[in-house]
Amino acid sequence: MTALPEPSANEPHLFTVAEYAALGEVEFGYSELQEGRILMSPSPAPDHNHASLQLAMQLSAQLPAELEVIQDVDLDLELTEPDAPGFSRRPDLLVLERRARRRVRSEGGLMRASEVSVVIEIVSPGSKRMDRIVKRGEYADAGIPHYWIVDLAEPVSLVACHLAGEFGYQDPGDVTGVFTTDVPFPVRLDLDVLV
Repeated sequence: MTALPEPSANEPHLFTVAEYAALGEVEFGYSELQEGRILMSPSPAPDHNHASLQLAMQLSAQLPAELEVIQDVDLDLELTEPDAPGFSRRPDLLVLERRARRRVRSEGGLMRASEVSVVIEIVSPGSKRMDRIVKRGEYADAGIPHYWIVDLAEPVSLVACHLAGEFGYQDPGDVTGVFTTDVPFPVRLDLDVLV
């Protein structure tokens, strides 16, 4: 773990993605990086973790061989140059190229947005605006082809957003019960087992 730099009296230190990655865990809960600023969040509730595990297990069994699902890992959104204040999020789930994990193991650094097929966030009571608006915009700007937002409020729902060029993400609305799609790969998710 690297120590946090001392803030200047006039300006706070804005972190690059590399500086953020070098910090490791700085406190209980987890952190994300937004425009060079470290944001702290509490650890997820048990229902949130249960839903994440259930989604991961369902996805893992249905993914093509070249993809894998990973929970709760830092993601470089690649929105800035390496020496500029950066953006890193910690999505609940990532569906990404298997080779990404090998790259991180051999080279270090973070998972990259360019390696991700689907990013999934599970909405918490305090994260609705962040997940539905802020992260939706950031993930679209990062060029992640698909963003799925899962809301555990009854009835459990999933909205599957897909990039639509200059329009950012488009979506067909919330799905409840069973979510099925063929894009970006064939999958069937039972949403009712998430709670």
